[in-house]
Amino acid sequence: MSISEDEKLSQMIKDYIETGGGSTFKDSCFVHSDDDNPKFFFSLQEIMEETPEAETEVYRRILFYLKDMESMEKLNKLKKWIVFRLEMDNYESHLCQTSWSTPFGPPSDVVMREKKGCKEVRLVVDIDFRTQFELSRPTPKYQELTNALPLIFVGTEEKLEKLITLICSAAKQSLKERGLHIPPWRKASYMHNKWLSGNCKKVSFSELNLSANYTPKTGCFQDFIHVYQHFGTFSNNNNSNC
Repeated sequence: MSISEDEKLSQMIKDYIETGGGSTFKDSCFVHSDDDNPKFFFSLQEIMEETPEAETEVYRRILFYLKDMESMEKLNKLKKWIVFRLEMDNYESHLCQTSWSTPFGPPSDVVMREKKGCKEVRLVVDIDFRTQFELSRPTPKYQELTNALPLIFVGTEEKLEKLITLICSAAKQSLKERGLHIPPWRKASYMHNKWLSGNCKKVSFSELNLSANYTPKTGCFQDFIHVYQHFGTFSNNNNSNC
């Protein structure tokens, strides 16, 4: 019996959590053996080491939510589950649907907004980040680079933008060395629009529960979550000092 993509991703997430998952990007740093072209590796390590407190806190919460799940078999409900748990932790969270189609269906990402004091910070969470950059015939250098990416990404728009630029540049070089053309879905502009599109429809968790038409894997919708919260405040009150 063939294994579905959901089952593969479910096993990947379980393995990732069981092996520690890395509490932050800094825990995912690596030693590479490519002395001929260290540029991409050093740049990746530098980007991954930039881990503000907000990213670390949300990353750990996402891992906790996933560990706390009784089953990951129905991954199409995973984003709704994460929205629910974030709201339980005093986040104002929304699923954001953008009409951005891909040949492989909508990726499993989450977009969050978080307030630290009075400054709003947008965080992006993707539970299947590493596989979004896979190539069918990667060079060993590119394979080593993507293996260093976290499976679960949590970061600011700026960090994501840097990673997209870096990895897509490395993908272009890998494809060129293989004598292959660059497909549209591996270009930086495509990857940018997939995660950082400004056009989205916000849907609250209560609306998700009541909506009969909402199916995360249907059509050409990509799903995001927007979350607003004062960082460091996880009580049940929503008072703001701003």
